[in-house]
Amino acid sequence: MLEALSIADFAIIDRLDLVLDRGLTVITGETGAGKSVLIYALDLVLGSRARTEVVRTGAEAAEVQAQFDLREAPDVQARLAEAGLAVEDRLIVRRIVARNGRHRVYLNGSLASLNTLASVAEGLVDISGQHAHHSLLRADVHLDLLDRVGGVERDGVEAAYRAVAAIDARIAEVDARRRQRAEREDFLRYQLKELQDARLEDPDEEETLEQEARRLRNSEKLRQAAGTAEDELQQADNAATDRLGRALRAVERLVDVDASLRPMLEELRQAQVLIEDAAHSLGIYRRELHAEPRRLEQIESRLAVFSRLRRKHGATLPEVIARKEALEAELAEIEGADDALDRLRLERMAAGKTLLELARAVSTARRAAARTFTAAVEAELADLAMGAARLAMTFGEVAGGVTVEGHPIGARGMDRVELLLSANPGEAPAPLGRIASGGELSRLMLAVKRVIAAADPVGTYIFDEVDTGVGGATAEAIGRKLKAVSQARQAICITHLPQIAALGDHHLHVEKHVEGERTFSRVVPLDADARVEELARMLGGARITETTRANAAELLRLGAVSPAG
Repeated sequence: MLEALSIADFAIIDRLDLVLDRGLTVITGETGAGKSVLIYALDLVLGSRARTEVVRTGAEAAEVQAQFDLREAPDVQARLAEAGLAVEDRLIVRRIVARNGRHRVYLNGSLASLNTLASVAEGLVDISGQHAHHSLLRADVHLDLLDRVGGVERDGVEAAYRAVAAIDARIAEVDARRRQRAEREDFLRYQLKELQDARLEDPDEEETLEQEARRLRNSEKLRQAAGTAEDELQQADNAATDRLGRALRAVERLVDVDASLRPMLEELRQAQVLIEDAAHSLGIYRRELHAEPRRLEQIESRLAVFSRLRRKHGATLPEVIARKEALEAELAEIEGADDALDRLRLERMAAGKTLLELARAVSTARRAAARTFTAAVEAELADLAMGAARLAMTFGEVAGGVTVEGHPIGARGMDRVELLLSANPGEAPAPLGRIASGGELSRLMLAVKRVIAAADPVGTYIFDEVDTGVGGATAEAIGRKLKAVSQARQAICITHLPQIAALGDHHLHVEKHVEGERTFSRVVPLDADARVEELARMLGGARITETTRANAAELLRLGAVSPAG
């Protein structure tokens, strides 16, 4: 629901702040006072293209801001979330149209694109009349409208369609691989042969061999160093073990005198054992260390294999091994493609059969709903001086989707639906967008809204030109239907007829005045007395008499008690 609208420096409006409520709001005023400017300004916050000409003379930018209640608009909240924007109970749209062409859009305070605005705002407001956002003029929404009105349940079709589409995508993928199998299989086998011949099993093998190769390359240096270390510890004159033995005996004599030195004596004994063990180990290491040129050659050859494979298949040996396993898995999949394709085709047959049964059931329900819907709208049109009008709901095949037994089926089923109208006897039904008369189109929109109000997700209806070319009883009928629509949805009506204006729950008056050399337009909420004066003006024109005031008061009294119809 539209809760507030603020406009600044827009056409002949310098500043305007409106607070709107539920029910039926009527907007009246002289021709040219600025009523249509309000609609165009609202059109901008719904995502329409902006013209710099709307910027008021002397201003650098025009600004329109609207606040919507989203508590009953979960679809809009979902689109906000998808766009990565803040999701709240209310949506504030701010649109700035700059004279220099640098326009900006803000959604709940966040900068957004015009496309995002148009997507998010879809379904917030439906404007019937000479401006944009005629949802009924878009054939693509007729199917959703019919399903809502008829209570057609299509969740099963959507789920079945997704299942079939997923199988089709898998079949296409497997079949493409099968057709490319010969070339791909040869390539895989060539790569795998090199990897399998390398006998890659241990991911740590390269590191282990590198360590062994370093030892073999430096065997002579290692043997000499080990011998020197062994001599210094035990074999050479004045070796570490000899010096440590002398120190040990000296401390033993001290312990006989000072027992507190006994822990040191134990440490020296342990050190002597460790040094003797180290000298012994170094001797074994030196005697067992050989150059082994053949072993070094084998290792370096193996390391060269690893280096070549890493250049081709991965930065490390574990990555090369993972690549080998991936190639083996792909080759196994290709070799089993024929069996997989046969299984997928059987799955597709079963899933397609289910989808076709569900789509046919939905189509049958839609055709029954279409008959009920068109009859109901025609009955409403009869009250609106369009008794000769005839509606038709055409059914055709969907474009795209999947095909089951020769039937194209999409996510919403197998039907493409469009609402057609014949406004006059003898005329063939035609798409709504080809209707020339704005008044006829607006009345049709009102009739449809009257039928679908309870099921329509749109929160706000705006009717402009709905009273074009009518009067008397027809005007009264239009007013009653507007009143009825407003019981389910917020309705705003721009009208020139007092019979309609008298039925409003709220009444706004648009007036234009000149100050100096500037023209200003403002909107004034009318109280009970002011409504009498405005309706009297609408009834009698420039000359308002007590009679016209009495007639106006009577219209308001009757409007207050008139039942919706």
